[in-house]
Amino acid sequence: MSEPTGAARRRGPFKVGDQVQLTDPKGRHYTFTLEEGKNFHTHKGSFPHDELIGAPEGSVVRTTGNVAYLALRPLLPDYVLSMPRGAAVVYPKDAGQILAFADIFPGARVVEAGVGSGSLSSFLLRAIGDSGMLHSYERREDFAEIAKGNVERYFGGPTPRGS
Repeated sequence: MSEPTGAARRRGPFKVGDQVQLTDPKGRHYTFTLEEGKNFHTHKGSFPHDELIGAPEGSVVRTTGNVAYLALRPLLPDYVLSMPRGAAVVYPKDAGQILAFADIFPGARVVEAGVGSGSLSSFLLRAIGDSGMLHSYERREDFAEIAKGNVERYFGGPTPRGS
């Protein structure tokens, strides 16, 4: 069986390497990457990542301080606002305008000049779907590496429809 691509990689039970967004009782978000044997720490206690590995999305975990957190995969707009940055990010409201005015659709072939932190690249990849192709160019190697890491972190690995 082949490895799932795109959005399909982000479904099913949580696994090592997945991005998790915890929401506390006050609605605050905390995003991290699941690692075997690690712990999530907050001023309200901690819990082991292993408690979420294999659990379904939407699980509730409790810290040692008995505070409940809802565990979901981050939505792309949430992820973009919390991802590491090398350059300025294209914010979700701006990405929506760009996708609309450029008429980006499933199956489109898109050229992106300058990847920054990978925010727009991620929105473009979602919009073009598994049948589209994105060619991104970046003059600065440091920005390209940050963007590549951010895109791969969000999609759960390399995406075959972008370069």
